[in-house]
This record gives sequence, structure tokens and C-alpha cells, in this order.
Amino acid sequence: MAPRLLVYSRTTGYRHDSIPYAAAALREIMGEWTVDHTEDPAALESPLERYAAIVFLSTSGEVLTPKGRELLAAHMESGGAFVGVHAASTTEYDWPYYGELVGARFDRHPEFQPGKAVVEDADHPATRHLPGVWDFTDEWYDFRTNPRGSVRVLLTADESSYEGGGMGEDHPLAWTRTQGEGRVFYTALGHADEAYDDPAFQQHLRGGIMWAAQGD
Repeated sequence: MAPRLLVYSRTTGYRHDSIPYAAAALREIMGEWTVDHTEDPAALESPLERYAAIVFLSTSGEVLTPKGRELLAAHMESGGAFVGVHAASTTEYDWPYYGELVGARFDRHPEFQPGKAVVEDADHPATRHLPGVWDFTDEWYDFRTNPRGSVRVLLTADESSYEGGGMGEDHPLAWTRTQGEGRVFYTALGHADEAYDDPAFQQHLRGGIMWAAQGD
């Protein structure tokens, strides 16, 4: 039986126009996997073990019910897989566990513009295909705190390559971490439709999802 992926994209704050395009792209990116895309919080109110991984795709604001929070936390502590894409870090600000799960909370971003992402860890499935310096166009999220020390940093932003960066020389963009017995992958990239047409970004997402679901 093909692995099953839950893509959740509910928003109660800012809504990215790219969500429908990105959700459709994930079906293509994951190939043989069965992909369920929903914005219904009831989807997270039943046992989540049937999913090989859960993707929060540019979610924003408070998107889970109390039961959904309880089940997601239990799922991760017992070995689940969670992937956060782009605005997933702008989600569930009122739930401390979620901030820990993702690794850092969004603070601000400069204008959408070209810049350079630097591969810090080339041994991970989400980054091993990338050049050492990756030219990309995105919003280059700043975070309220630097997650380094509690995460495995995969990509950093070269703030000298774009205007308006606010974190300085050490600016993580993508990382992994463990939560209980579960695995978490987060990437701050993925603002626009065009990102999901980029083969390098597609492999970045697939590698992160596969790692979260199956390990290295």
C-alpha cells in the first residue's frame, strides 16, 4: 500500500495565494504516495497513524481544535512525522508546544526578492542535491529566535545577497529536529507558485518529507 500524506493548509491569518498550486504540486512531487489535502480541522481530530507524514502547508493563525492539538502532540511524541512549509511558522502562536515542534516562530520578512541560500548540511536528503550556494527568490523569513542549538540546520540565508534581512550572519532557513520519538522538517521557503515549479525546490521538499517519514 502506498504511503499516505496529509497536507493541511487551513488559514485564519494571512493566506498565501500559492496554496492551491503548492498542494497540487505536492501530489506530483510525492509520486507514488497518496496525498490527502484538506483545510478541515476535523481531519486532525482522529488518529493520525494512517499518515506517513503530516505537512502544514503555509498555514496561518490558529488552525487546530483542542482535540486536534492533543492528537497531533501525541502523534509526534510517539514517533510521527511533521513537515512545516513556509508560513507554517506563523501558526498556533497561542500553543507553546507548536512553537517547540516547528523550531522557531516567524517574526517578519523583507520584500519578495532574489537572494542566496547557503547549504550548511549537504548530507541530508533535502539538501544533498543542491549547490553550495543556491540562488532562489523568496521572502527570506526572519524568526523571533534563532533555532540553532535545538535543531539541525540545513540551509542558511546569506543576508548580504538581498535587502532587509534582520537576523545577521547566522540566519537559519531550513532545519530538522526531533520531537519526542518523532521527526520534524521545516523550510521557510515556498512563498510563490514559481517555487513549486523549481526542480531543486521540489527535491528539497521531497527529501524533507521522506526523511521525516522514513529517516535518512
